[in-house]
Amino acid sequence: MSTDTITYPIGKRLYVNLGDRCTLRCTSCPKHNGSWQVHDFDLALSRRPTAEQVIEAVGNPSEHEEIVFCGYGEPTLRLKELLEVSRYVKENGGRVRVNTDGLANRVHRRNVLPQLAECVDELSISLNTQKNASVYIRHCKPAFDGAYQAVLNFLQMAPRYIGEVTATAIDGLEDVDIEACSRIAAYAGVKFRR
Repeated sequence: MSTDTITYPIGKRLYVNLGDRCTLRCTSCPKHNGSWQVHDFDLALSRRPTAEQVIEAVGNPSEHEEIVFCGYGEPTLRLKELLEVSRYVKENGGRVRVNTDGLANRVHRRNVLPQLAECVDELSISLNTQKNASVYIRHCKPAFDGAYQAVLNFLQMAPRYIGEVTATAIDGLEDVDIEACSRIAAYAGVKFRR
């Protein structure tokens, strides 16, 4: 485990590599194109870290602008560990952001936003497309049916629980209209980042 990258600093933020599993298999994701590299960090994991190992790797969270859950896996798939580490961060003067695919409620078959609201300051939700389920499926390749609608539902619910929510989309994906993605975000009452 000692060679695995559990946390990695970029600028003033500390990123947490909580796991390697994902509900999507996005065509734009480097790990599906043969690379586990982010900046100078190899994010391939020999095994998923425990909450205790992550807390140890985070150290003093107040030394960073924010702690960001964002590796090459979907952090909400490890909800128990995500919540435990986030509580530690908040209790020790840190700020928490979770970068997510927005499918946590669908995966866990319940609304997890009230739990996230207890210890998460910001959500960044990958919207990735504006058109319809078929374009979403083509680019994101979800592991289950109904994923696109689940993301839209999560995006609309999130601001009721989390103070800061941003939808994101990658510019340049075929058939994706960035301005339309921005309008979806505005309709949901969240920020948008391309």
